[in-house]
Amino acid sequence: MFRALSLTLAQIGDTAILLVIAKSVALTLVIFAALGVAAVFITRAVVAAYGWGDDAGFAAAAAGLAVVVGAWLLFRAVAIPVIGLFADDVVAAIEARHYPTAAQIARPATAPLSVRLAVASLARLILLNLLAVPLYAMLLFTAIGPLILFIAINALLLGRDLGEMVAVRHLDTEARKNWLRVTRGQRALMGAIVTGIFMIPIINLIAP
Repeated sequence: MFRALSLTLAQIGDTAILLVIAKSVALTLVIFAALGVAAVFITRAVVAAYGWGDDAGFAAAAAGLAVVVGAWLLFRAVAIPVIGLFADDVVAAIEARHYPTAAQIARPATAPLSVRLAVASLARLILLNLLAVPLYAMLLFTAIGPLILFIAINALLLGRDLGEMVAVRHLDTEARKNWLRVTRGQRALMGAIVTGIFMIPIINLIAP
């Protein structure tokens, strides 16, 4: 796994990979920019509707700041489904250079499949974090409990997402399920590493 990660990092300057980074970062930032603009306009409308005109500017600024903070916290939630739309290009480029035999027999992920995987990724993220809300609440009194739980949940989810991006090119549905089951530990470790990268501002732009 670590060898594969190092090979990927060494190849990050390839045109195919840089193009995917540019597209995924651009789309992710557009989504957050749209959310920010919407938050500001909605806040202004609510303030105007309730006659809080003197506080309109402050409220809009607070809404914008909330979106910025939310973007840092939720960046992974948006970035992974987005990168999933373009991931096959990255996987194909890395396989062509380092795993040519596998590349020859790979089945490129179709656009509908990529969209389905992206939607499934987002759905798993929302569902698992909703289920974990009581645990987050119980751990609030600890210093780092919520952070550890956050890393653990995202390690599992990211390990699944990143592994599946490759597995769909080589395994049918049943074989992919079996592979995901037996490699859960390795993929969770990989997911934990990437989760750590996601928590670093600016650097998190290339984490996916």
